[in-house]
Amino acid sequence: MSFFDTHLLNLVVYLPLLFAALVWMLPGAERGQIRTITFIGMMVDLVFGVWAYLRFDPAGAEFQLEYRTRWLDQLGVSYHIGADGLAISLLLLTVFLGPLVVMASQTYITERVKEFHLALLVLQTVMLGALVSLDVLLFYIFWEAMLIPMYLLVGVWGAEDRQMAAVKFFLYTLAGSLLMLVAIVAIYFISSTPGNRSFDYATIFNSLSTANSQIAACTGTGGDCSTLPGMAGILYRWGPWLFAAFAIAFAIKVPMWPVHTWLPDAHVQAPVAGSMILAGVMLKMGTFGFWRFAIPFFPSATHQARPLLATLAVIGIVYGALMCLAQRDIKKLIAYSSVSHLGYCMLGILALTAEGATGSAYQMLNHGVSTGALFLLFGFLYERRHTRLMSDYGGIAKVVPVFTTAFLIITFSSVAVPGTNGFVGEFLVLLGTFKSSLGLGFGALATLGVILGAAYMLWMVQKVFFGPLTHRENQGLTDLNLREFATVAPFLVLVLVMGLMPQPFLDRINPSTERFLQRAELGIPGSQVRPSDVQISVMGLPPAGLAAAPNAPTPGPLADRR
Repeated sequence: MSFFDTHLLNLVVYLPLLFAALVWMLPGAERGQIRTITFIGMMVDLVFGVWAYLRFDPAGAEFQLEYRTRWLDQLGVSYHIGADGLAISLLLLTVFLGPLVVMASQTYITERVKEFHLALLVLQTVMLGALVSLDVLLFYIFWEAMLIPMYLLVGVWGAEDRQMAAVKFFLYTLAGSLLMLVAIVAIYFISSTPGNRSFDYATIFNSLSTANSQIAACTGTGGDCSTLPGMAGILYRWGPWLFAAFAIAFAIKVPMWPVHTWLPDAHVQAPVAGSMILAGVMLKMGTFGFWRFAIPFFPSATHQARPLLATLAVIGIVYGALMCLAQRDIKKLIAYSSVSHLGYCMLGILALTAEGATGSAYQMLNHGVSTGALFLLFGFLYERRHTRLMSDYGGIAKVVPVFTTAFLIITFSSVAVPGTNGFVGEFLVLLGTFKSSLGLGFGALATLGVILGAAYMLWMVQKVFFGPLTHRENQGLTDLNLREFATVAPFLVLVLVMGLMPQPFLDRINPSTERFLQRAELGIPGSQVRPSDVQISVMGLPPAGLAAAPNAPTPGPLADRR
């Protein structure tokens, strides 16, 4: 790798922080300069993020653009980042949303403008850092750091009940995070011996893979697995509990039913920027966590819990859709639609088929585009009318035809009309679910969610945009201005590009899907997958905590691959 490739992800992750330092030095009264510098920072980050996405070679190594250097050797902590196909795709989504969030907030945020844009830039850095972390403790640090700026976005710049929603979001996420921290510390001690312990993702996974293979072999023969020696015995006894700790943390972030109740409140109270980031990126941290950590680390426990988790995913799909039909608040309806749509992402992961997993990954991107755009467009409408109730609208398509057209296109994406991005993801998830061993009932109920999704979205569009113009206040509504249209247009383009030409995106996702499925299969009783088939090869450093050989050169971040 070139020097630039090795440092490219660092550039993408920390550029927003650099621009945050510039914003911090500006006087708070210089609102125009603050917005401009923040926007420029997000645009520059977008350029390097696209560059990183294009530099990723689907036919190359699993993790690319790696950088690794020593950090806390005595604890086995290294600063190690890199991206696989899923991470680089979510990174692209994150940098894509960055400048659009700034543009969407230009007139919405008028108080504490400096602090607001600082929170946006810091949040951008920690979200990107979590996606590319290849050290489990480093991931946890970025994961926890996301709480603070998002708490501020909701609690300071939100609506009337913002403090309640912010505290609820913080407590739910913190509770899950603390459980995950306990599990991280436990696998740190389980996966290696004193003097060789490490938080490195590859080191932990490679150590656990042999034990997971032994557990699968034992359960396949029907033997007494409680007598397994060493790491396999420990993992057999404690693996389900450790998996549960990871799963609860990630399920809260998704959010899965029944730990979803913080999400509608957070979405309703958050400013438009907060809702876009929350729907676009932060919810995907939960599905990403299942894909990257919970399932590969504990494949045997995954197969034990799979029917339960798939049931919760399907309940979330149907429950979220039914709750949408019961809403009269437009923003709360869009919020509950996230519960339903993220249920498809989880179901696709748990199907453990190539179509299901690929569809899940693609649906993560689709949801960020379609639901992020819905929150954006409603934010523009809310700025004009300052009401969230459907009953306060009606017939406004006659007054704002451009706005209505944009909203309809995004609605078609959300309900998975063929030709839009949403169709590709949901079709693959449903196909993968029907082909899986979960049973036809899961696929049938998930299909019911598609029908209900079309019902609640089209019902909402009918109530808000069509029919007679019954409220005099709506007669003076203005259509999208140039700034607003420039903010919405990229979403409209992506809806069509991802719907009509999905293959370039799927090409980067597919290799990650294949490896994910192999690692999940390692836990199937009697599995024929060998630990050597699923080992992770990354940039090499001597095990942390071990002294280097006398007079040996100290490897740096550009060490050769193993």
